[in-house]
Amino acid sequence: MLKYGLLVAGILGLSSCSDDDSNASAEAGTSNMTVRMVDAPGDYDNVFIDVEGVVVKYNDDFNEEAYDDDYVFVDGEFELDTDDEVYDLLELTGGAYAILADEDIPAGAISQVRLVLGDDNTVVVDGETYPLQTPSAQQSGLKVQFNQTLEAGVFYTVVLDFNVEESIVEQGNGGYLLKPVIRASAIEATGVIAGSLLPLNVPATITAEGEGVVVSTNVSSDGDFALNGLPEGVYDVTIEAELVADVITTVVVEDVAVVNGESTALGAITVE
Repeated sequence: MLKYGLLVAGILGLSSCSDDDSNASAEAGTSNMTVRMVDAPGDYDNVFIDVEGVVVKYNDDFNEEAYDDDYVFVDGEFELDTDDEVYDLLELTGGAYAILADEDIPAGAISQVRLVLGDDNTVVVDGETYPLQTPSAQQSGLKVQFNQTLEAGVFYTVVLDFNVEESIVEQGNGGYLLKPVIRASAIEATGVIAGSLLPLNVPATITAEGEGVVVSTNVSSDGDFALNGLPEGVYDVTIEAELVADVITTVVVEDVAVVNGESTALGAITVE
């Protein structure tokens, strides 16, 4: 079963647990990790990827022997419990996301998240479906750098943000290759810019640009949008809306402040 959610004005903060289960988790040296997947806009009908696994890689000084046989490590890596599902990346914009994993894992410093793909990956262009070649993704997985120390007894939410437009390469033979461009961020260590767009049912792309950071998303069918994984700082938000066919209307909201662990609400923005 596909697990989807919508992140708009709210944001999950970094928190310690206080119930009995959480105390036991802290004593055992585990953290709770939720892994979400989102996508930036892309000029395709659909992009389907077959997710078979999510693996976290711990730093070299991680002590595997501190954990019992319930936790299986392979070369310093731990695989999360995930369903084998096919996701359309282009549905994961406007604040929507897919939950790939949600479980307690060993606490400690991790350096990488790997997304392991199956064989059922395709891209739809102008109504035609093409196989999406993913070299090495089925073996070693798509490697995403992610340096984060997981504290025992604490909940973490990790966002894997695909950039479809930069990740898919058209080959000379007419085929398509996936060379993934993915950002990984912890919600607790980044912020969100969220809002809504009027009138409804207007195609629009929203982009936040700050110092060395550019993040884009599409508006949802409900008019909502959320720009995730933004490091603390000041951003200019550009809205490009197609009110009339093939005519782009641009609105810029300048100097939007983002604070780690919080959501900055822009409210309803009217494009005329």
